[in-house]
Amino acid sequence: MLFLTIVFSIVFSACQTSAPNKNEPVNIPLGMIFIKGGTFQMGDSEGMPFESPVHTVELDAFLIDEDEVTVAEFAEFVEATGYQTEAEKFGWSAVFDFESGEWRRTDGANWRNPEGKNSTAAPNEPVCQISWNDSSAYARWAEKRLPTEAEFEFAARGGLAGKKYAWGDELKPAGKFPANWWQGTFPGKNTREDGFLSRAPVKSFAPNGYGLYDMTGNVWEWTADWFDENYYEVSPKKNPKGAPGGEEKSIRGGSFLCAENFCSNYRVAGRSRATPDSGMNNLGFRCARSVEQ
Repeated sequence: MLFLTIVFSIVFSACQTSAPNKNEPVNIPLGMIFIKGGTFQMGDSEGMPFESPVHTVELDAFLIDEDEVTVAEFAEFVEATGYQTEAEKFGWSAVFDFESGEWRRTDGANWRNPEGKNSTAAPNEPVCQISWNDSSAYARWAEKRLPTEAEFEFAARGGLAGKKYAWGDELKPAGKFPANWWQGTFPGKNTREDGFLSRAPVKSFAPNGYGLYDMTGNVWEWTADWFDENYYEVSPKKNPKGAPGGEEKSIRGGSFLCAENFCSNYRVAGRSRATPDSGMNNLGFRCARSVEQ
């Protein structure tokens, strides 16, 4: 009888552990992570002025891609739809020149050739040279959407409350680099201590507490929101969706060009902006999806 009681206890405990959250979808699409939502403190009082004030945000459950959309995945979309990106239509896009340390208008730069005609994107790296309009088109095709700024920050935090980075408060825990950013002095010297000069293949670094990869560094990522420097002052508490309009869209996560002396936007609260038709070789995206309540 004692043996049966122990066995029953173990089985019952296992069932409790594996039971899904009441809001969790029965079928989670491959490559997406369920985020059950909740309340968190958004922003950074010690960061840039437009990252404050720190304010309480409450989010419903949502799904988000576990990594950035890759070149291979974007190629499937193009093959299925014949879509042409804005950079391809323009015939050029913005490329960071490591030799000069400056951004340059580069003919022939697009998602296939991110640094120009003589470059080729690897299938497993995050797709870049993608405008907000391009990323939105992909998301619609995939029956998804872009994440809001609040969703992105909540997901990037990985369940850690009030921490500076997705992995805690220490930039290089145990002297190791947990993400892809610029080591050295920007823009003159990159020591490549993390192993990469520019984009790294997705999943090159450990995931955060939610199982999400590259929420920090590698490439900036588009969000759904219009950017407003003062939005945090008027942001609603529940499911904020950004300013009602504007000229630029919010981007999140930082990139391989963020350095300690220049752009420390590998912080989870770091935010920036770009016009919706912008393409750059350090700007990509991932998708999200709402969960039916």
